[in-house]
Amino acid sequence: MIKINWDEYKEHKKYSVRDDNFEILLEFMKSFYNMNNPTDIYNTFIADDIAVMMLEKRGIKNAEDLENYLFKL
Repeated sequence: MIKINWDEYKEHKKYSVRDDNFEILLEFMKSFYNMNNPTDIYNTFIADDIAVMMLEKRGIKNAEDLENYLFKL
């Protein structure tokens, strides 16, 4: 299982054009870890306390919800 590198995330965040931390995290997962599969991203997120809070804030309860959220971006 991949563990989110929050130090790298903070560095990535400095150069992101997005304002929402969750959108920045999704962008980071796609660029830093080369993850595009919503199931892989979701499984990584549920293993991290901070990412779980971000999921809960947006009402994302499973990989399908995350995929629907990604389609809205």
